[in-house]
Amino acid sequence: MSFAEAPLYTLIRDLPATDRPRERLRDAGAQALANAELLAILLRVGSSKESALTQATRLLARFEGLPGLWRASFTEMCNEKGLGEAKTAQIKAALELGMRLASTTAEARPIIRSPEELAEMLLGEMSLLDQEHVRVALLDARQRIMSIPTVYIGSPHTTHIRVADLFSDAIRDKASSIVLLHNHPSGDPTPSSADGMMTRQVYDAGRLMDIDLFDHLVIGGGRYVSMRAMGLGFPKAGSAS
Repeated sequence: MSFAEAPLYTLIRDLPATDRPRERLRDAGAQALANAELLAILLRVGSSKESALTQATRLLARFEGLPGLWRASFTEMCNEKGLGEAKTAQIKAALELGMRLASTTAEARPIIRSPEELAEMLLGEMSLLDQEHVRVALLDARQRIMSIPTVYIGSPHTTHIRVADLFSDAIRDKASSIVLLHNHPSGDPTPSSADGMMTRQVYDAGRLMDIDLFDHLVIGGGRYVSMRAMGLGFPKAGSAS
């Protein structure tokens, strides 16, 4: 009996050894497993109503495949039946490792269609940080994510961080644009005057280096603010500067 023919609620332990995901991975290699089987290995156990395989298949359908799971926020996944913080963290960690490996293959990189989509991805994680973290999402010419390095931990104020440090990875990796992100541990994502000053400095520096600042997102308390949408630190529409 193959994986595709397995009854919907069959427990993994009731499957023949040749059809169990872990054993198949051991004997045939990870590349031989379907996405649902690989995800089931991460989930480890299902629930009283569905096996890990069934749960994995449902999650892939619900989020429209692995790219959808990668884009889903931590909170959104935690709210799914049968998932909690532990399982969600395992899935997110595995997908992030896959994305980092895929970063050497341009066509496999996730595409960011809007800054808000990026915010939704990192909202849950960055809202839980007890220190201020500054991250820079590097995007290629087609707005595919190259990497999202953390460039500073502490205070993001311009008196404590050099604008040049925010561009070092972008210059090295030849990014076309960046999205600046930082969190407010207070839980209030309202931008400060210093946030606006930093945005403007980064925007101006990016113009000189031909690296576009797509947006600056401030995250806190499960919410985020787009500095571009608020017109803070970015030139007004129609302005030449």
